[in-house]
Amino acid sequence: MKVFCGRANPTTGSVEWLEEDEHYDYHQEIARSSYADMLHDKDRNIKYYQGIRAAVNRVKDRGQKALVLDIGTGTGLLSMMAVTAGADYCYAIEVFKPMADAAVKIVEKNGFSDKIKIINKHSTEVTMGPDGDMPCRANILITELFDTELIGEGALPSYEHAHRHLVQENCEAVPHRATVYAQLVESRRMWSWNKLFPIPVHTSCGEQVIVPPLELERCPGAPSVYDIQLNQVSSADFTVLSDVLPMFSVDFSKQVSSSAACHSRQFEPVASGRAQVVLSWWDIEMDPEGKIKCSMAPFWAHSDPEELQWRDHWMQCVYFLPQEEPVVQGSSIYLVAHHDDYCVWYSLQRTSPEKDRRVYPARPVCDCQAHLLWNRPRFGEINDQDRTDQYIQALRTVLKPDSVCLCVSDGSLLSLLAHHLGAEQVFTVESSAASYRLMKKIFKANHLEDKINIIEKRPELLTSADLEGKKISLLLGEPFFTTSLLPWHNLYFWYVRTAVDQHLGPGAVVMPQTASLHAVVVEFRDLWRIRSPCGDCEGFDVHIMDDMIKRALDFRESKEAEPHPLWEYPCRCLSEPQQILTFDFRQPVPPHLIHAEGSIELRRPGRSHGAVLWMEYHLTPDNTVNTGLLKSVEDKVVLCTGTVAGTPTASRQCTSSPWRTPERRWAALRLSVTLWISTPTLETSPWISHSQTPWTMGSDPHLLRNKVA
Repeated sequence: MKVFCGRANPTTGSVEWLEEDEHYDYHQEIARSSYADMLHDKDRNIKYYQGIRAAVNRVKDRGQKALVLDIGTGTGLLSMMAVTAGADYCYAIEVFKPMADAAVKIVEKNGFSDKIKIINKHSTEVTMGPDGDMPCRANILITELFDTELIGEGALPSYEHAHRHLVQENCEAVPHRATVYAQLVESRRMWSWNKLFPIPVHTSCGEQVIVPPLELERCPGAPSVYDIQLNQVSSADFTVLSDVLPMFSVDFSKQVSSSAACHSRQFEPVASGRAQVVLSWWDIEMDPEGKIKCSMAPFWAHSDPEELQWRDHWMQCVYFLPQEEPVVQGSSIYLVAHHDDYCVWYSLQRTSPEKDRRVYPARPVCDCQAHLLWNRPRFGEINDQDRTDQYIQALRTVLKPDSVCLCVSDGSLLSLLAHHLGAEQVFTVESSAASYRLMKKIFKANHLEDKINIIEKRPELLTSADLEGKKISLLLGEPFFTTSLLPWHNLYFWYVRTAVDQHLGPGAVVMPQTASLHAVVVEFRDLWRIRSPCGDCEGFDVHIMDDMIKRALDFRESKEAEPHPLWEYPCRCLSEPQQILTFDFRQPVPPHLIHAEGSIELRRPGRSHGAVLWMEYHLTPDNTVNTGLLKSVEDKVVLCTGTVAGTPTASRQCTSSPWRTPERRWAALRLSVTLWISTPTLETSPWISHSQTPWTMGSDPHLLRNKVA
C-alpha cells in the first residue's frame, strides 16, 4: 500500500506530493535514531549489565523470584542481560512497533523467547492480572528512558505510573538513582547563541549601531535545552563562575513525582563576572551504594577523564538564564533548577526561594519572536562581527547613492546595512508572519520603520506595486532561509532571483554574484559510530537491528544528508578540498541540468567515513563568505564553527575551532552525492541522495571517483 506525503521543498519553496511506502514514518524514525550509538556505548552497556546482575542477586538473596519490568526495551538488550544474570522472567515494553517486532526476533535469535515477553504498548497502557499483559507486579524495574536533559523523553511520568501500577513497593531499580549537576559560567560565545548583540556599522557619516529591541533583550528565550558535545567547546570560550553543583536527585526505586518542582543550591561564586549560562549534565548510579556509576560529565568534571566514553545519544546541556546577572566572588547567591514533567530551566536568586517563595512555576517562553524564527546557530551567525564586516565591505563596492535595494532572506539584517551604507531606498521581503513581526520590531528600535519598506509576501509573488513601480538595481541575499537545513537548500535564492527577474533594472547587481559547492573526504574520530553496524553487543547477537537500520537507510528519503553540528565532531582530511559545482546568480536558473564530474584523490591513509560538503558565497570578485573550511593544515581539518549537516557512514580535547559559526551548514555524505538543479519554474527541486553510481571506489583504494549530475 502506498500513501501520499506532502513534502516542503526548501530549495524551491514549493510543496510536493510524493508517493511513499506505508511505513514511511517508520523508516525515518529508524534511520534517524541513535540505536547504533547506544549499542556502541560500551560504558553504558557494561554499567547496566553490572547493575542488573547486582539487582537480580539482591532479589534472589531475599528468596524471591526475580520478575523484571523493562520499559523502553528497544532491542531487548537489557532484558537479555537480566535473564542471563538469573532473572526468572522479563516483561519488556516497547511502544514503537517496528522496534518491538525487531526485539521479538532478536530475543528469539538469542534463545530467550521462553523468558522474555515483548509488549508492544506504551507502559501506561499495560494491563495487570490473570488476563492482562502482566499477571503480577514486577520486583525489578529496568529502564532506559533518558535523554540529554534526563527527563525530556517523559521519564518522570513513566516512572510515576510504573510505581503506582506495575511494580512492587520499594522494588529494585536499575538505574537506582540519577543526579543532575550544574555549573554557572560566563561565555560571550554561548550567550551569542541566545541574544542579539549591538552591531557597529562604520559609515561615511560615522559609526552607526544596530541595536536589538528592548523586547528581545528582556525575552527569557526559547524553552528548549541546547544539547551539545561540551568536550569540544574550548575552555577559552567560557569563564567558570561556580563549582560543580549537585542540583537534584531522583530515586527510581521509590515513588516518583512528575509534578513541577524547584531545587535551589546556595553557593559562593569562584570568580566575579556576568552569569549568563548554566552548563548541566547528569549521572546515573546503577546500585543503591553508588559503586556502579555512569556519568555524562565533561572532561574537566569527570572522575576519570582518560576513560571518557564518547556518546551522542546523551550529551551535555547548555541553559541560558533569562537575563545575564552580575555575580561577585565570595558573595553568596542561589542557583535554582526548575522542572516540570519534561523540561528543566534555571534561574539565579539573591535570597532563598524557600524564604521569599519567589519561584518560576512556568517554563520560559519566547515572546519576542526572535527565538521562534532564529535557532541558536543563527543567533551566532548574526552576532559574528567578522562575517558582518565581510558583507559591509562587499556592500561598499556595489552600492551607489541612487541604489534601490531588494533584500531577500529570512530575518536578515542586510537591509539595515544597506540603508546605513547609503542606499537610496531599501525593500525587504519577509515571507513569514513571525519574521515580519520581528523585523518590524528591529526597524522600530533603530528608528527605521519609515525608511525601510518591509513586504510580507513570498518573494516570487512580488508585484510592481509592492516595489512602488521602481526597478531594483541591487538584489541582496545572505542567503539564509529558515527552511534551509542543508547547504544547497539556500539555492532557493537562485529560484527567487529568477522569479523577480522582471523587477530588476538594466545592469542590476545581484549579491552574492555566484556560489560554489565544495567537498572534502574525512575520517571522523567518533561520529562514524552512529551508523556503524554493531553485530555483537555484550555477547548478544543484534544483527537483526543492524539489518533493520540498513534497510531504513536504503529508503529513498533516508539517503538524504541529515544535519549535524560538525564542529562538535573532530575529523581529519583524507583529501584536499575540491570545488564540485558553481552557480551563477547573475543569470536566471538555466533550463538545462547542471552537471559536473571528476575525481577526488585520497592523499592520506585512513577510513573514508564521509564526504563533507559546504557552500561558499562569492559576494563580489574580491569578497567571499565561506560557510565551511577555513584552511587545511596537513591532515587536520580547520573549519568554521556552527550548525552543519551530515550523514557519516559506518566504519576530549577541542580541535582548533574546527567549524564556522552558522550557516555554516555542512553535509557529510557517504561518498555518494547527486545534485539536480533544473528549470526556472520553481516546480522541480535540487535534491541530494546517496547513489553508488555517481560515487564509487576505483581499483586504486586511494582514488575516490565521483560524478555530480
